[in-house]
Amino acid sequence: MSDASLLSELYDALFPILRSLTGPGVTESLAILGRHMPLEIETIASGTKVFDWTVPPSWHCRSAVLTGPDGAVLADLAASTLAVVNYSEPVDATFDLADLQPHLHSLPQLPEAVPYVTSYYKRAWGFCLPHTVRTALPPGRYHARIDSEFRTDSGVQIAQAVLPGESEAEILLSSYVCHPSMANNELSGPLTLLGLYRRLAAWPRRRFTYRFVLHPETIGSLCFLANHGAHVRAHMTAGMVLNCTGGTGESLSYKLSRRGDGLLDRLMGHLAALPDQGHADVGLPVTLRPFDPTGGSDERQYNAPGFNFPFGQLARTPPGAYAAYHTSLDTKDYMGIDTVLGTTLALERVLSLAEISAHYVNLAPYGEPQLGSRDLYPNTNSRANEGASADNVTDGRTFLNRVLYALNYADGRHDGLEIAAKCGAPIGEMRAVVETLERNGLLRFLGAAPCGNRST
Repeated sequence: MSDASLLSELYDALFPILRSLTGPGVTESLAILGRHMPLEIETIASGTKVFDWTVPPSWHCRSAVLTGPDGAVLADLAASTLAVVNYSEPVDATFDLADLQPHLHSLPQLPEAVPYVTSYYKRAWGFCLPHTVRTALPPGRYHARIDSEFRTDSGVQIAQAVLPGESEAEILLSSYVCHPSMANNELSGPLTLLGLYRRLAAWPRRRFTYRFVLHPETIGSLCFLANHGAHVRAHMTAGMVLNCTGGTGESLSYKLSRRGDGLLDRLMGHLAALPDQGHADVGLPVTLRPFDPTGGSDERQYNAPGFNFPFGQLARTPPGAYAAYHTSLDTKDYMGIDTVLGTTLALERVLSLAEISAHYVNLAPYGEPQLGSRDLYPNTNSRANEGASADNVTDGRTFLNRVLYALNYADGRHDGLEIAAKCGAPIGEMRAVVETLERNGLLRFLGAAPCGNRST
């Protein structure tokens, strides 16, 4: 099955599921994704104190129906998982229209859309419906029935899969599985994450270790950091949350971390600064957004001052930047399976460049190594071959000069991006240099420094 066919099939299986912070919808969704990547799942129990938060009870909603005075169904969970306010408490009562209105939600600016509304941490109930329907409601008696319950025998689920590499230095990739039936936000992120796992698993060599994490937004990342923050601090060199990776955006839009100095921060900045914004290197142009704690996704938790981890956010059409955001208009057609696949392929190329951007060490650091015996230097030297990098390789000495820069600055302190800058070369053009020196036993991958204990 092609990657596009698999992603489309998974989308169709995941879209109808009622997901939330907790509950059976998350369990079912992780089980579907787990058929294609080996997820290890842990549960943080309801009632657990997590930093300044408390894990909420598990929400189970079996049905939700709003009927009008004439018995017509106006909102039905069976027809759309957006029809009920997520985390609604149970109700089974009849209301006059005036008393019902505070429990109805619609968007005047998008009159045909059903909005996505939640009330996770304060008990409430409600229905969501198109504004055209809401404004046409006649006076009379309406029946609201929500069959839901809150349970404390479960909690927040965190799923992880790890692809080990030559180094214990990790790149962490995450997304979230709490949003119900919306495509770009947020089935695109988990689908991209899965696609990346499958592609990186097929790499013949991984220098970094790659950790893939799925959980509900905000409370899930807080639970992950509460349980695994020490490991992240000791091993993660960079990370990013994947969300809104489809839609109409024409670039890889990367939100920098608070620090702005992580490996992915610097790599994406390098690509964005190239004349073609990295298009030739990764297949899409790269654009940058500054860190902003007032919006976004789980990167806000990783970038909180107590952690200050170099953790960015990657999107094609960022959250809030499109009209269909958090509504029923966020459909498969809007998201685009081909767009999600394109993001996946571009991110694979970004990560392959991250491996070249890391720290290396020269294995023959005492003087220059004998390059001619390795066909990396002209064995015959004269004015006639001043532009040769090796015997029969005339390129204005470009490759040889890059080899010499790489050997001189591969001291464990300068990384690949710094060496590329000294060469005046795009990082993508340094791949052949690094791999040639590795094959010749002159260079060894060191990885990158973990994010450390900076807290300011």
